[in-house]
Amino acid sequence: MLLEPEIEDDVAYELCQIIGRALLPLRTASRFGTAFLFADAAGVDHLLTADLLAGAAEVGLRPSVTEPPGAADSITPAAAGWSRRPDLGVAILPMAGPHAYAREHGWRWRTQPVTDGLAAGPATLARVGAQPGSAFVLAHGVRPEPGSPRPLEVAVERVVRDGDLLVVDAALPEGYVGAPVFGVDTDADGDLGVHCLGVLLPADGARHPVAPFDRIRAAVAELPPAG
Repeated sequence: MLLEPEIEDDVAYELCQIIGRALLPLRTASRFGTAFLFADAAGVDHLLTADLLAGAAEVGLRPSVTEPPGAADSITPAAAGWSRRPDLGVAILPMAGPHAYAREHGWRWRTQPVTDGLAAGPATLARVGAQPGSAFVLAHGVRPEPGSPRPLEVAVERVVRDGDLLVVDAALPEGYVGAPVFGVDTDADGDLGVHCLGVLLPADGARHPVAPFDRIRAAVAELPPAG
């Protein structure tokens, strides 16, 4: 579904209010990216990103995502904690370990995860067709000055289906890989709905494939129980 520009601006603003604290800047030795929190149907938190960013990755923490604010500026989860899914292009980090780390160091997480209800299911994903629809990519961009804070940004682009693939039809700046991609459609009553379509993967030419959320949800369900 393709929205008018002014409505796209409204949707982008609302997404920042609803899930802004789900987004976390991520950095490896050679790459910048974004990760985001997803709460499954049982309310269990997981950190999602693109597979090539997982492993020895530093996860940045804005002051607003910790309680008390600014209690920590980053964490580096153990590389073995990531569940790598190169077949999907994504990596999943169960948050039991990071939550325990926070408790041990006297703080707690204060986040707004993408909920299972906000994540797209098969029917929503199937409605993305060959005609361009509005897409919203929330990410932590990278500024030219070394060491500068990485702002929360929204790129308003177009999403299309190309055969079995969902793609964002644009090449996005450094720092966007691993970010959530949102799309819009209408329900049976004609009301506008917003859904997280999936995870932005590395560019293939001038566009980015999207790992779809129905497959991500299934991969999360296959993880062993925490503990």
